[in-house]
Formats: sequence, structure tokens, C-alpha cells
Amino acid sequence: MKVLVIGSGGREHTLCWKIAKSPLVDEVFCAPGNGGILEDATCIDIAPTDIKSIISFVKDNHIELSVVGPEAPLVDGIADAFSKEHLKIFGPDRMAAALEGSKSFAKILMKKNNIPTASFEIFGDPDEAKAFVHDALFPVVIKADGLAAGKGVIVTSHKEEAYGAIDKIMVQRAFDSAGDKVVVEKRLTGEEASFIAITDGKDILPMASSQDHKRAYDNDEGPNTGGMGAYSPAPMVDTEVYDKVMDKVLYPLITGLRKRGIIYRGFIYAGLMITGKTPYVLEFNVRMGDPEAQPLLMRLKDDIVPIMVEVAGGGSIKNMSFKWDSSPSVCVVMASKGYPGHYEKGKTISGIDAAERIQGVKVFHAGTKRHSDSIVTSGGRVLGVTALGRDIKDAIEKAYKAASRISFDGAFYRKDIGKKFARGGRGNL
Repeated sequence: MKVLVIGSGGREHTLCWKIAKSPLVDEVFCAPGNGGILEDATCIDIAPTDIKSIISFVKDNHIELSVVGPEAPLVDGIADAFSKEHLKIFGPDRMAAALEGSKSFAKILMKKNNIPTASFEIFGDPDEAKAFVHDALFPVVIKADGLAAGKGVIVTSHKEEAYGAIDKIMVQRAFDSAGDKVVVEKRLTGEEASFIAITDGKDILPMASSQDHKRAYDNDEGPNTGGMGAYSPAPMVDTEVYDKVMDKVLYPLITGLRKRGIIYRGFIYAGLMITGKTPYVLEFNVRMGDPEAQPLLMRLKDDIVPIMVEVAGGGSIKNMSFKWDSSPSVCVVMASKGYPGHYEKGKTISGIDAAERIQGVKVFHAGTKRHSDSIVTSGGRVLGVTALGRDIKDAIEKAYKAASRISFDGAFYRKDIGKKFARGGRGNL
């Protein structure tokens, strides 16, 4: 069959790489792709949100399955448009995608279905939000309601800081219309973890646990980013926590959506704060995480395509399962100087081939493009250097050894990816 992956980042490169390995797949396309995806798929110059052009391409080229990587086209209703044309697509429809497209929608849904999350209030007026935080018990978190590329969450420790965050989001419009509303919530403490699953709208097939590193710099310092690295499995997700996530978070979510007439099909991502043994939901995402996709799909031993086909076709995954490599995996993101703020593009990248000569290493491209015979930077997060190891120490050493072989002007990366795993031991999966 022919498969189209929609998107251009590290997650999409990982999906193309994994899907291309399936014996069911003859050809993989990616819209628009990047400089590394060209190794595993044919790149098509169509933007992920250009739904009309994507549908035309799918029809003209007899694509049998389309897989959506990023959140924006899902929030824009790409799955609904495909459904009207009787085309198979893996990803939730517009109503389901509101889980990520609107934090206020997600918080209200969680409250109604008794899903553990931080206490919160929602505001559409900056003065009302400021009046609330004036008397709040700090620290509090200010969140832009809409899509902000993982950067619309600001942790504040006093009211002046909170005022500044509200102004940035709602007055200065740092995230455009995503700042029409804000969610103000109590800051939770504990260990963060990512729990990603596939659902057909009724049954849920969980993936292995993972942990992202959101802050730009070592020791979780600096601004929030789209993710500076990840590892799998995550030791804080033991059997007890795993069962609670399934029973107290994911099944109540899917059931609550069904009661609203929403049949959720695709990846579902719960960003969690583990406090003691209780998982609290920080956010829901409606796609696979990035960079979590890289270590997860490196560890996945099964063919993911039959599951995607079943979900996209409206079938059941009740009797399906995943098998995981027992080897831990670590992904180190190499970024452009200035990220997550302003950064320059067009820097020539060298050393990728040398990095991939290390056994167990795969370099997934995120913000790259081909220029003549070279690979150059084209984004803030440039590469996801990912390694499988005998144990977590070995995986960490391989990933950093590989990263050290790669260079481009202004490259930087965190030096502490995976160290929390090393302190905590092995995870459940």
C-alpha cells in the first residue's frame, strides 16, 4: 500500500522510518517532509494545513492510508475533510482535537469526568485574570488556551510575574489567537511523564512510558520548548501508576468523549505529573509526542501499520498488542542557537553519517532541508539523536557520543537527558 505522513518534524521522520519498514507498505510519501525524511519517503511540497491540496494529492496518487503527525491540521479538521471524501486517515476529528486545541475545553472535560488534574480557572479578559492571581496562592501556571507549539505555558512564582505572563499571552498576543483565553491553575509538583496510547474510540492500546525534557537548558532551567530530549521507559510509571493512568485518566476520557458523541480515533497523549503514586493530567495532546516518538518507535518491535489501518478504517484494536524491546532508548535534541526564541537558518550540518555508524544509533531530522549536496538547518529543533542501549547508561553514552560527532554553527543540546532515569531505575515498560 501507499502511505502519506503529514508533517515535517522529528516525529514525522520517525513515523516515516517506522512505516517504511512495514511489509504491507510499498511506498511512503511525506508532506512536506525534511532533509532527512528523503531517505525514507518521497517528500511532497504541501503544507500540513493545506488540506485541500493534501486531499487532491491523496486521490491522484491512490494513497490508501494517511497519518497525521502535528496537531494543527487535526485542530483544523483534516480528519473530517478526509471522512467526507471517504479517505482513510489516522488521527482524531476536529471535535476530538479540541482536547489540544483548547486547554479550557480539556480542563472542563477532565473536571466533569473526575480525571485528576490541577485546580483551575478560565478567563477571557486579562483584567479579570489579573484580579484572580492578585489573591492566588503561588506558584501558579498561566496557560494560553490554544495551540502555542509547546511554548504557551508559563510558571509564575509571584503576582508580578503572573501579570507579565497574562500580558504576554493576552495583551501582547505572543501566541496570536491562542491567547484569546488563559487557564490559570495551581502548580503541581512531582515527576513529569508522557503516556501515549492508540485508541479506536472504545478500546485503548497503550505504548511504553517515556519522559520528555521541556526546558531549554540543563537541570530543567530556561524557557519551555517543544522538547529537548526524551527517554523510554520512564521509571516513575511503575505498575501502580500505569494502572491508574488507564483506569482514572484514559478510559474516563474516552468514555466522557463518547457521551458527547465524539468517537476518538488515533494517538492520545497524556502529559502527566506523578505526585506520590497519583497521576495528574497537565495536558492532553492529540498526536504522538515529539521527541517522545523517537525513543518509543526505536523500541517498538511490532509493525504499527496494521493498527493504524484498523483505527483509520473504523475497526477495533481490542485484540491487538505491542511488543517492546527491553533495551532503553534515549533521544538528545540538537537545537539552533537562540531556540526557542529567534534563531538563524541555513547552517551546514556535518557528521550525521559518522554518528549513525555507532551501533544502535539513528539520527532523526526535525528542522533540516537539503541544499545542493548538503543538509542545512531550517528550524529551532534540528536533529533528534536517538540510541538504543544495553541499559540506560549505555543508551545515554551512545546518544551523546553520536551527538558529539555532529556539528553546525550555533548547535546546542542539553547534557542531562536521561539522568532522571539513571537515578530512578527501570520503568514498567
